[in-house]
This record gives sequence, structure tokens and C-alpha cells, in this order.
Amino acid sequence: MPTFEQFKLPDAGEGLTEAEIVQWHVAVGDEVTVNQTIVEIETAKSLVELPSPYTGVVTELLVAEGDTVEVGVPIIVVDTDPTGEPSASAPAAPAAEAPAAEGGGAVLVGYGVAEQASARRPRRAAAASAGPTAERPAPVAAPPARATPAPAVEPARPAPSGPIRALVSAATAGRTVLAKPPVRKLARDLGVELASVPATGPGGIITREDVLAYNARSEPRTLATYAGDDSPWLNDAGTGSSVTPDGRQTRVPVKSVRKRTAEAMVQSAFTAPHVTEFHTVDVTKTMKLVAKLREDREFKDVRVTPLLITARALLLAVRRHPDINASWDEAAQEIVYKHYVNLGIAAATPRGLVVPNIKDAHRLDLKGLAQGLADLTATARAGRTSPADMSDGTITITNVGVFGIDTGTPILNPGEAAILAFGAIREQPWVHKGKIKKRWVTQLALSFDHRLVDGALGAYVLADVAKILEDPAQALVWG
Repeated sequence: MPTFEQFKLPDAGEGLTEAEIVQWHVAVGDEVTVNQTIVEIETAKSLVELPSPYTGVVTELLVAEGDTVEVGVPIIVVDTDPTGEPSASAPAAPAAEAPAAEGGGAVLVGYGVAEQASARRPRRAAAASAGPTAERPAPVAAPPARATPAPAVEPARPAPSGPIRALVSAATAGRTVLAKPPVRKLARDLGVELASVPATGPGGIITREDVLAYNARSEPRTLATYAGDDSPWLNDAGTGSSVTPDGRQTRVPVKSVRKRTAEAMVQSAFTAPHVTEFHTVDVTKTMKLVAKLREDREFKDVRVTPLLITARALLLAVRRHPDINASWDEAAQEIVYKHYVNLGIAAATPRGLVVPNIKDAHRLDLKGLAQGLADLTATARAGRTSPADMSDGTITITNVGVFGIDTGTPILNPGEAAILAFGAIREQPWVHKGKIKKRWVTQLALSFDHRLVDGALGAYVLADVAKILEDPAQALVWG
């Protein structure tokens, strides 16, 4: 006999409590197999595809796309024995006898829909068969009533309101509305009250152009700075977003990745005492090394950028000063020193800031580090970074230089003691060997948790990173 199984939203990782249903990959009536992707959800950290734990036929989707669901709440029902015969001891009941008040229990495909339809049809039938009464005029009296527009038959979209509409309505109140049937239909479709439309036609007739002009003046104005609902930087625009009646604002619910980012940044900024130190560096030799590596056959299948050399420099600096690679355990009142480096790379995505990390980056050679950076970046841009990829980071780099920014004061990734901002590389006049020359120059900024890192340690780490960027050969001595 049919066996219905409910699939409850699981914890996608790290004790998350809720997730948003982004897209269903199945519909009611579809056959599914174990491990087939059935839904895409967005947690507080990333997009996750959930596989089906059952083989069978989808009988019900319990949650709509765009809804936020708590972990443990059923989201889909699957019939794992769709070809089984109904039990003889359980006679089929007509749809009208289904227990609508309880709303629980598994039902057959279309069972609930049939019940709703049967509940609606009698009302429609009753309305259609009702004859004239004292309260309702007979049909023969209806044509005179259609001579003036009735608000009850206006379309669902309400007509825009505002000072101009109010003044026009007051000025035209009580006047006879003259308009041809096509114009009246156009007004109904646009949600325009004909009594408010100034008439320009002969004899005071409202024309089609009058209705269109009035509707255009009444439409909400969209500011030139509004990028539209398809703008990647309007987080989740189109999912619960709304434009205010005057068209001057778009309001988007804060959820998922951006919500988690906001919570983490507030926690970090107001928990860890931040200190930031800066250093301006001549990176001309680093730029020459990047150019050589791009021509090297060993690196032909990976992307070589100045960020790669910066990441390598930071790893070497951490090796020389391991105390920077730590975290503060508030609950235990302990400092936790990490004997490994999971190097985080802050990545700006349309869904918000994510900080995935390269696991055990200290064990990688330069090519392995380049491959790790490439994989991490591609996954983040595709929105496929998993919670595991963002957990247990120890120190982070944020590359603000890709946006043409010289430097900044980065906020620590929660649970870490330091973050390095790598600025834009520009050709500038620079004193080199006693002469002013054109050199490639960048700025570094290191923010750190002053509970764990004092100014001297921060300065040592920043100076070591700068030293390798000034002369990459120094890495051979330290590495």
C-alpha cells in the first residue's frame, strides 16, 4: 500500500537553525531516487543542494520557494510505494469526508486539492443560480447601473494615490463621466478612476490618451540610482522585496548569507578590540616574479596573481610569528594557539561576503597554493561554498585591491586574531637607490585582536609580509 515519508529540513552544518528554500528541482508527481538533488536551500553561510533520502513519487511540496524554514520542519512528502495496492481494511473515503480541521497525516496526490475544489464549487454554483431578490435588482435593471464606473469592478491593483490625485478628484467630484466603452475598459485594466481623469475630448469626453497620460503621471517614480530587482547587489531582490508606493525605495528582507555576515561583523567589531597598522610597499620585484611565473610551464594551468605571492608571504610570516595564529575562547577564558593555518580569503559575492579558507595552507607549495586559491574563488563566485569550507579559519586576507581601493581597516573574521588587507597596486614615483623612479607600489593593512596581539607582534608580522613582497627571494631564506 502507499507509504508516505516526510523529509524534514536537516542541519546543513555547524548547528544552523534555519534555511531558505531557494529552488525546488522536483514537482508533485515526479519520480525521485535516493541521493537525487530535490531542492536547493540557502543557509546563513552558503547555498546547499539537498539530496532525497527516499526513492518514490513526490506527493506534496510543503514549503514554497522563498520561504524560510526551521531545521526539523517537514518540507516534502514522498510516496515510497506508489505502485502498492490500498489496504482492504482502509476503505477509500470521499474527498468531502477528509478531516480538513486537523490538517495532518499523509494524503494521496490531489486529495487535498479535490477537497478544496469541492468546497469552492457550491459557492460559485449558489452565486450563479441565485435569482433576483429585494436586495439585488433584476438583470433588466443592470444596464442603467453600468452607465457610471463602479469601484467594485475595478481591477485588483489600486490606483496610485497622492496630492495630485486628491486635488484632481476634488476638482472633478460630481461631474458626469463621458467615455466610450474601450476607454472605460482601458481605465479598468490600468486601475484608473475615470472620475479623476481630466477630459480633453470634444464635449468633455475622456479619450484614450487622457487615461494613458493620467496613468503615467500617477505611476511611482523610480530613481536613477535604483539598479532594479536584477541587480546582484540587492541581496535576494525579488524574493520578498518590495518597492514603496512613491518608488523611492526598495525594501529587501535581510536573511541568509547577508544576515549571517551582519551578525558576525557586529559580534566581531564589538567583541574584539581592533587595532590596525599600515605599511606602504614597493612591490616591483613581486610584479616581475608574477610575470615570470605566468610564462613558466609549471604554472601554465593555474592563475598567478600578486595575491598568490601575498598569501605565500603571510604564511611565512605566520611561521616566524606563530602567536598571531590564535583565537580567544571567551567561554573557557583561554587563548587557543593553532598549529595549522587555514588561510581565509574574503570573497564578495552577490549574496554577501563569504570567507572560505584553504585547509592546511601551510603545507602547500606555491603551485598548490595557487590551485587552492583558484578553486576557492570559483566555488565562492558560483555560490557553492559549503559551511565546512568556511569553518575553522585561522587568519584571513581581504583583497580590496581588485576594486581599485588602496587600503582599509578590515574587521576580523570571528574566531581569528588577524586579517590582512591587500590594496591596489599602482605605478608611483618612488625613491629607489637614491633616485626617484617609477615603481609598483601597494599598501597593506593588518587588523588584529588586541587581546591576543600587541602592537609589536602585529608590526613584526606586517613587516615580514612587506619584506617578502619587496624582495620575493627572501622567501627562499625563510621557506
